[in-house]
Amino acid sequence: MQQRVAASPSAPQQESAEDLPEPLPEPAPEEMRLEVVMAALSDPLRLEIVRRLLLESEAFDHTCGWFGFDRPKSSLTHHFRALREAGLIRQRQYGLERRSQVRVHDLNARFPGLLDLVAASPSQDL
Repeated sequence: MQQRVAASPSAPQQESAEDLPEPLPEPAPEEMRLEVVMAALSDPLRLEIVRRLLLESEAFDHTCGWFGFDRPKSSLTHHFRALREAGLIRQRQYGLERRSQVRVHDLNARFPGLLDLVAASPSQDL
């Protein structure tokens, strides 16, 4: 599974690992459970979040506002937390913002083929 990264002069520079804030709490790869991951993906909004992060993201530069969902911030916070606690995404805190990225390497190692299915799923009109 390869992420598409848009190359544009205005794209933010990739930060080196030592410059990144620590990730928020998440399960270790060996602690991820298929039924928890599948439960998190069973919600259409969460499935669309992961799909868009896989196909359209650039590093950790996407906050919940980037998706353009017409939902209260508290609702989006709940959905992002469910994805993080299931092990699907990694989030880092940048000041008041949380930025997300799919844990591609960990998920491909633990559940081969799962992210290919997510990426191939039809876009949801939410």
